[in-house]
Amino acid sequence: MVRALIVTGFGINCEHETAHAFHLAGAETAFVHLNDLVADPARLHEFHILAVPGGFSFGDDVASGKILANRLRFKLGEPIAEFLAAGKLAIGICNGFQVMVKMGILPLFNGAFRQEVTVTHNDSGRFEDRWVRLTADPGTRCVWSQGITGLELPIRHGEGKFIPRDDAVLERLRANGQVVFRYAGPDGAPARGAYPANPNGAVDDIAGICDPSGRVLGLMPHPEAFVARTQHPRWTREEFPEEGAGLQVFRNAVGHLG
Repeated sequence: MVRALIVTGFGINCEHETAHAFHLAGAETAFVHLNDLVADPARLHEFHILAVPGGFSFGDDVASGKILANRLRFKLGEPIAEFLAAGKLAIGICNGFQVMVKMGILPLFNGAFRQEVTVTHNDSGRFEDRWVRLTADPGTRCVWSQGITGLELPIRHGEGKFIPRDDAVLERLRANGQVVFRYAGPDGAPARGAYPANPNGAVDDIAGICDPSGRVLGLMPHPEAFVARTQHPRWTREEFPEEGAGLQVFRNAVGHLG
C-alpha cells in the first residue's frame, strides 16, 4: 500500500485534514514529528510520499516557512534528496509550499536545493481567507494535477504572493512545464493579477508549481480542505458531486504510485 508521511510539530496545524485526504485517496498515513524525523532520517525510507501540511510553523517568525525550511534543508537535505531520487513524491500545501520554495526543493532546477523563487506578503496587506478558482496549465508535467482543468479551493494566508528571482526563472518554469496552477476569475478566464481573483498579487497568477520531474508539488490553496461537497460554501445552493474536487489531487498521487 502507498504510505504517506505527514510532518507535524511546531505550529503545523493542517496535518489531520491532509491525512484524511490521503486516506480517502487510498493511502496509509502516519504523523511524524519533525524532531523524530531529524533524529531518525531513515524513517523516510518507509514511505512513498512526503507531505508538509499547512499551518503556521514556528509562528511564521522571520518569514512564513523560513525556519522550518532551514531545519529541513540543513538537517534532512540529503535524506530528502535521496527520497526524491528514488522516484517518490512530495507535496507542500500553503505553509508547506512556503517551506519548499525557501529550502529550494522547488523549483529544483538542475537537481539542486537552491532558492530561485519565494512566497511573500500579499499585495492586499492583509490575511486572505477566501475561496479561489484555479486553472491547471495544460502544459504541466505534474503528476498531482493530471486530468484536472480547473477547480475551486480555499486559501488562507498572509504571505502567498509568488515571485520568481527574475524573468529568466519565470520563463524556465513555463518552458519546463513546471507551472501547475494559476488563479482565475469566476468564469475561468485568467485573473491577470486582478484582486480578488488573484488574492495575493502572485506573478503570472501562479498558485502552484512542481519540480522538473512533476513529482513534487507546492501550492498555496488547500486541496485537502475540499474533499467533500459539504465543505464548499455554496453546497446548499448548488449541485456538487459528493466528492470534493480537491480530492483528485491526492487520488492522482496515489494512483501514480499504485
